[in-house]
Amino acid sequence: MNKVILMGRLTREPDIRYSQSGTAVARYTLAVDRRFSRNGGDGNDQSADFITCVAFGRSAEFAEKYLHQGTKIAVTGRIQTGSYTNRDGQKVYTTDVVVEDQEFAESKNASQGAGGGSYRPESRPQPANAVDDGFMNIPDGVEDEGLPFN
Repeated sequence: MNKVILMGRLTREPDIRYSQSGTAVARYTLAVDRRFSRNGGDGNDQSADFITCVAFGRSAEFAEKYLHQGTKIAVTGRIQTGSYTNRDGQKVYTTDVVVEDQEFAESKNASQGAGGGSYRPESRPQPANAVDDGFMNIPDGVEDEGLPFN
């Protein structure tokens, strides 16, 4: 089975190109934090792996439209290896993750640093008919309509 699940941040804007047939191809690099450090420490000197991802078709068009440098995403896909000979005649080996699915891993506000991902209940809008305890008043007679609980 060849299955990869990654969560990380884009290191730069996705590179979008189109094949001769018109299929979109997006390439981007994810910085994925390691759980443990290279030095065997306690994790305070956290390091990252930089993993090249390639998306095709609609996934590439999504990347072009919505993904930007610093965006935190979760990617599922498969590892694909390959090789080519560069201009100097040297053989170069490649390892890419071919994206099957990608989705945002944090809110837009958190990714822009505005919200920081923290929840503040006092900032939540209250319904017009809420009472001081935070619960809405249930109109009289609703009990007869068969609520799903007793």
